Amino acid sequence: MFIADLRKDFYQQLIGKRLLVLVNYDLDAICASKILQALFRCDNVLYSIVPTMGLMAMKRAYNEHKEDVRYVLLINCGGCIDIVDVLQPEQDVVFFICDSHRPYDVCNVYSDGQVRILGEMNKHENIPAFEDIFQDSDDEESGDDRDDGNGSASDSEDGSGDGGAGNQRLKRIEQRLLRRRERKAWQERRLTLMFEYAQYAYYGPSSALGIFELAWRLSKDTLDLLWWAIVGVTEQKLLGKVESASYTLLIEKIQSHVSRLTNKAADQTTIQTSVKIVFESDLQLALFRHWSVLDSLRYSYYPACRLKLWTYKGEKMMHELLVDMGLPLVQAKQTFNAMDLVLRKEFYEKMEKFADKYNLPDVTYASFVLQYGYRNRYSAADYVYSMLATLESVRQDRLPEACFLHAMDALTRAKKQILDEGIELCKTLLTTVFKQVQSSLELHQIRSAGPFLYLVLQEEVPFFSCPYGLMMLARFLLRAHVAVSRNRRAHELPLIAIAPIDLQRGVSLLAGVPPVCEDSRHFFAKAFEEAGNRSGAVISQDFFETAVIQIQHSDCTKFLDALTVMLS
Repeated sequence: MFIADLRKDFYQQLIGKRLLVLVNYDLDAICASKILQALFRCDNVLYSIVPTMGLMAMKRAYNEHKEDVRYVLLINCGGCIDIVDVLQPEQDVVFFICDSHRPYDVCNVYSDGQVRILGEMNKHENIPAFEDIFQDSDDEESGDDRDDGNGSASDSEDGSGDGGAGNQRLKRIEQRLLRRRERKAWQERRLTLMFEYAQYAYYGPSSALGIFELAWRLSKDTLDLLWWAIVGVTEQKLLGKVESASYTLLIEKIQSHVSRLTNKAADQTTIQTSVKIVFESDLQLALFRHWSVLDSLRYSYYPACRLKLWTYKGEKMMHELLVDMGLPLVQAKQTFNAMDLVLRKEFYEKMEKFADKYNLPDVTYASFVLQYGYRNRYSAADYVYSMLATLESVRQDRLPEACFLHAMDALTRAKKQILDEGIELCKTLLTTVFKQVQSSLELHQIRSAGPFLYLVLQEEVPFFSCPYGLMMLARFLLRAHVAVSRNRRAHELPLIAIAPIDLQRGVSLLAGVPPVCEDSRHFFAKAFEEAGNRSGAVISQDFFETAVIQIQHSDCTKFLDALTVMLS
């Protein structure tokens, strides 16, 4: 069931209770949980936060804590599965779900109160009506059997010569056949409705923004909480989880919050007046404020794919752009903050001026910048890239839980060094992705299976052993391939990337990205499940990101073959 009044039906229910918070391993969920922590501290709510990377981790965390809690909050996880069926909780346990993944599982939507989804039902999500997908068929079947039994008894008593009894028996048979026909038609209609509803996976509004609006209704919102919500929204934009139109609408809503809280802070003589969130048009150049212009241009997927910067011709075009902008190569190779002050101030305007000439029409987008102190100035994209690299920096001596906590700490202004470390780490990540794209294109490693493209990496690369790292590579690679391909259908094809994550056990990570011509919707969840069943491949759909699975490397060939046959 949906609950629209989050203040009354969610937050006030938790006061004085102990809460288990299960948080998915993504940036939007981290930002939402950070906002919640600030609210919980105000009201002394007892809570335990546990990061979960998949279904198995969620089950394990719940089983460890289920004796102590009767309220469970799931952030960006649990909405797309029948949570009661998966976790088998006691009747008095209540689950609150704040999940940006879509579509919701219909059992959660129509729960009688044990499962409560934060927010209102969105008619654009085309959730089937209750009567179209649920029916008490057991009662009807038992009723049919009972009628049948009574009819047979009365017939035997009245005898075959009684015409009235015979007519009644015929009527009962006709009614029973009619009910069966109606039930069969209803079941077929239900299958059609469920297929249309669940065939595509996509994302809804940011969970962090939803939790911030709860803080606003509680009159506990601050500029810091708003900034964390902005980072969550920006993550959806940069990773292609939402369409540009949806992002633009959210930006307008956020801008009104920025104006309100800025004026509120200005009226108070507190330290908050040194913190400012500024609405600015940003550039699709990753970390350019903390990197050199040359490196940011080369390793950002948008200019790299538009100018084909892995080629000699593309490199030459980039240098022509710098000449037109009046930016000497010596300056372009320096860190942005070390550049000449005049060139720094003119850089944004010059990029916008020559964008159309160099086929970069969407190089700018609306965003926000956080300023605090005299020298600290970070865009929302800087936070996203830094936290993403921190989150994906899993090693043998650095467990995912530690990466999760480090990424959460990066949101705290007092721990600026963690944010800066993440930025340096992200430079390595983006460089690695670009070099892999360049190598894959030069060696023609992208193969066409007909209905999709695929890439199989043979070497284990730490950055591509994590879901978001591999998806960043796949997204960059698909756009780069479309930019150079002579195949007219290339922009209509999705890409599947496979990378080994444990060579000794022979386990690989497989991630799919939708075609360039489509929005963020994808069909991979159902397609991967069906291909696994048909091929007999050993796969694990444990991630909440349904476009990512684990697979035995030896099964990749037959899995891809089954997927090809199925999608042809």
